[in-house]
Amino acid sequence: MNTDSNKKCALITGASRGIGRAAAERFAENGYDLVLTCHNSMSALESLSANLQSAYGISCMPILADMGVEADVTRLFTHISHLDVLVNNAGMAYFGLLSDMTASQWHRILAVNLDSCFYTCRAAIPLMLKSHRGSIINVSSVWGAQGASLEVAYSASKGGMNAFTRALAKELAPSNIQVNAIACGVIDTAMNGCLSLEETEALRLEIPADRLGTPEEVAELIFRTAQAPSYMTGQVITIDGGWYT
Repeated sequence: MNTDSNKKCALITGASRGIGRAAAERFAENGYDLVLTCHNSMSALESLSANLQSAYGISCMPILADMGVEADVTRLFTHISHLDVLVNNAGMAYFGLLSDMTASQWHRILAVNLDSCFYTCRAAIPLMLKSHRGSIINVSSVWGAQGASLEVAYSASKGGMNAFTRALAKELAPSNIQVNAIACGVIDTAMNGCLSLEETEALRLEIPADRLGTPEEVAELIFRTAQAPSYMTGQVITIDGGWYT
């Protein structure tokens, strides 16, 4: 997408629903041109893009891409000539015993949740270096620090993302590019839709805020992080209603 370099552009992965969708809406209402990706829900992504363009007068490009596949990410970036914000939100979960998990399932979780950050950041950095500024925001989880039973692969991928964030922040700080992560608690999204009402209620009772978080709240934190002073980098910011704070 060849955008006016004076107009800010954000790439948001996994944008067809949940946190990614809410983040797209938040950036659009603030005048950002957008590149949005999803893996399976292209019709939903196209509808969202059309609505955002109509409502806010921005340019919005929907692209079907598997962020865990290097070739897809390489193809994605052929459409991007200017980038101010990268939101690595694409992700997937696996609920089950590690002993029941196949090698292919393990590698798939790591590819979508962690390899994708490597692919996108590697491609985004040269674009951000052109303007000597940029913000990379990785959507992580409290399980990246705490670990969760029955979610070993997911926890490992998010723990890796947190370490990736802190290390890359040090590498890019001299170039005025911020790298931060948002560690989410229990957010009311489709990813948590597999939980039964009883399981959801048990989780709610553990959360001091007495409720699940919303995608809009996470999107607001993502947007504010993108606007933060450049001295704020290398942070893993928790949003969890006081659960694991």
